[in-house]
Amino acid sequence: MTQSRGKLGIMACNSGRAFADEVVRHLGTIYERKGITDGFKYVVSEEVHFANNEVKTVVHEPIRGYDLYVIQLMDDPLASYSVNDNLMALATAINAAYNSDVESVTAVIPQFPNSRQERRKGRESLTAAMVAQFLEECGASRVLTIDIHAEAIVGFFRKARLDNLHASKEIIKYLYENSLITPSTVVVAPDVGSAETARYYSRELKCDMAMVIKERDYSKPSTVVSTRLVGTVKDCDVLIIDDMIATGGTLIAACKTLKEFGARRIDVAVTFPFFNGEAVERIDAAWKEGILTTVAGTNAVWRGKKFAEEHPWYHEVDVTRLFAEVLYRVNHMKSVSELLV
Repeated sequence: MTQSRGKLGIMACNSGRAFADEVVRHLGTIYERKGITDGFKYVVSEEVHFANNEVKTVVHEPIRGYDLYVIQLMDDPLASYSVNDNLMALATAINAAYNSDVESVTAVIPQFPNSRQERRKGRESLTAAMVAQFLEECGASRVLTIDIHAEAIVGFFRKARLDNLHASKEIIKYLYENSLITPSTVVVAPDVGSAETARYYSRELKCDMAMVIKERDYSKPSTVVSTRLVGTVKDCDVLIIDDMIATGGTLIAACKTLKEFGARRIDVAVTFPFFNGEAVERIDAAWKEGILTTVAGTNAVWRGKKFAEEHPWYHEVDVTRLFAEVLYRVNHMKSVSELLV
């Protein structure tokens, strides 16, 4: 088969390895279906951590001329690495690939780090822009992510291309497969920032929409002081849509408000189930009190099977198949536009 890019290669950082394993499995299915043998290579590499917490990546086989994709998850709840640790590990992997004379290297980062720091409110860093420049300087020619928190980040890249996928198709498929869409379903945005996303889901699901307005205490991170509702949820099945759950404060406050206004059942779907701080304990308590019924999150945050077994309210939505399809299409110079909407 003729193609104008180098041989497709997959390389994984430590925190991205489980995600990469699934992407590789789906890629194998794609190539088998198309009758292509020896279509891609899962590159052997090693992430070395030193006693002082420095890190480097070593590539253990030739990859000259490859169209290489380095997979990394920044927020890893199953390891002790911080987001900053994983960002540096990714940087060393990209640079190791660049120094190995690959044709191109793409950073596959479902979670774009520091994406909530895309604008300045005063004397503070524009960290999302710093990350974009950092990845470019390390040698990345493309960055592939999903449901980036702020579309403005696209404009921070000057040399590399940023492709932003969306988990909506996979989440909608999950909702229908689990019979979570009923004639009385109302899609709710838990804050103003998620209104556009909720509006999209309400159109696709042909449901009414409501929105929770929250007032924050900006002197404290992730602190909501009051909430109110725009729309009607009385005697309705509510579907809360957002891009992420961090500490869970916004979510639980929104659920309580919706219950006060007569919501019957509350299900939640997000792309990034970060569950920082005491989020899991808060959701556990809310589930036991009947405030919410289920929370679905994608494996863009890799939590593993044990987490779902320990927390019956949690359901996982797979997006590795989507990433595998995009990697195949990019490498074979095929259109990915239908996967980017």
